Amino acid sequence: MSSWRDPATWNGLLTEAGCPICRRGTPRDALVQLEASWVEMPEDAPMRGYACIVARRHVIELHDLTDHEAAAFMRDVRRVTRAVASAVHPVKLNVEQHGNTIPHLHLHVFPRYRGDPFEGGPIDPRAVTHAVYAPGELASVRDAILRSLGEHTTE
Repeated sequence: MSSWRDPATWNGLLTEAGCPICRRGTPRDALVQLEASWVEMPEDAPMRGYACIVARRHVIELHDLTDHEAAAFMRDVRRVTRAVASAVHPVKLNVEQHGNTIPHLHLHVFPRYRGDPFEGGPIDPRAVTHAVYAPGELASVRDAILRSLGEHTTE
């Protein structure tokens, strides 16, 4: 059931104090901090090379950023998508903004491949029931992305 149906729960998530990302201080699988965002690359990714770009300041929508923040955030998006493309060589990248579960601005970067399970349609991350990485492969993808970004891990 969507937390939208419970106004008290949803309204709590809309605040910095109620946001799970803000309460933790960083996204769960933060790889690196950039100018206006963190890059998250979880092990349970729906696609090989999947990344999530999470705003460092708690805002809900892209238009909630100041002009300066929005420009910095979009520079981060460009850097990350370029790094993902360089690391995993997809046919296409899909970049999506949702926030339906956690209303903290974030963009999903879904690399698309010939023959991927969602070819010709949208990605349904919940339909992915198997690991997309071979043992040790995620670390090498993360390293390639970090090299492309010229960054070091947040750890």
